[in-house]
Amino acid sequence: MRKSLSLLIIIAALASGAAIAEPQQRTKVHRIGYLASASGLGPLEEAFRQGLRELGYVEGKNIAIEYRLAQGKLDRLFDLAAELVRLKVDIIVTPSTLDAFAARRATTTIPIVMAASGDAVGTGLVASLARPGRNVTGLTVLARELSGKRLELLKEAVPRLSRVAVLWNAANPDKARDLEETEVQARALRLRLQSLEVRGPNDFESAFRAATSKGAGALFTLTDALIIAHQSRIVDLAAKGRLPAIFSEREFTEIGGLMSYGPNDADLYRRAATYVDKILKGAKPGELPVEQPTRFELVINLKTAKKIGLTIPPELLVRADKVIK
Repeated sequence: MRKSLSLLIIIAALASGAAIAEPQQRTKVHRIGYLASASGLGPLEEAFRQGLRELGYVEGKNIAIEYRLAQGKLDRLFDLAAELVRLKVDIIVTPSTLDAFAARRATTTIPIVMAASGDAVGTGLVASLARPGRNVTGLTVLARELSGKRLELLKEAVPRLSRVAVLWNAANPDKARDLEETEVQARALRLRLQSLEVRGPNDFESAFRAATSKGAGALFTLTDALIIAHQSRIVDLAAKGRLPAIFSEREFTEIGGLMSYGPNDADLYRRAATYVDKILKGAKPGELPVEQPTRFELVINLKTAKKIGLTIPPELLVRADKVIK
């Protein structure tokens, strides 16, 4: 009788243990691939992780993020994208148009979430903003639509401005389209553009020498991973050449750039986490509309203006969302 009772207790204990272990075993760890041409992780990636945490995703518990960074070497992107596909990640997140292209070239089935693409429709990444189709969705930063606004702000800051140097990565095919649109906007404002083509970090010095030697009165950048990776150097070269510059990301202004105008990138990356959440819960990427930013920030660095000998008009200062003094 005692043996039977002991056996029943053991069986009950084992059953209880199995019941406790079973939910733990059922907790699936989703694998998220993060593909970027950048050389490192920063505040924007942290904003993405924060967005995931707010939705209940914790690294090491129910998600694992596989980071693949090309270190600014664009030819590595495709190999890294293929590597993520071989790992059978559930989703690939990309921070730029070029990164999204590399991911889509590697897979037509794994969902791709763009954290901040350029013209997703014009470049063919999605069929339309309302119904992207295929396996790509996410957010677009309206890069080309904002070019005219940035040139307007630059002209307000430098009223006699007539010639603007445009720094852009000629190795990035998406930026050639951006340059064409910027030229259209410049003509409407009676501004002449001087193209400063770079393909790597060794080209920056000569590009800025060309800008100053040909009389450029200001600097305009077409931002991509190469430009962001070398933002401190670009800001320093602009200050050295006493070139008033406008950027798309406020980070440039916070480290010494003159002005920036664009969406809050951290907000975009947090929003990208909501796309990941929806897709992991069963939504099809091709049916999730691509979002556009609705709020834009103008940041002006008065310390830099003083350093390069520029007086910012008061009417422009009062419109700024942030003034760095």
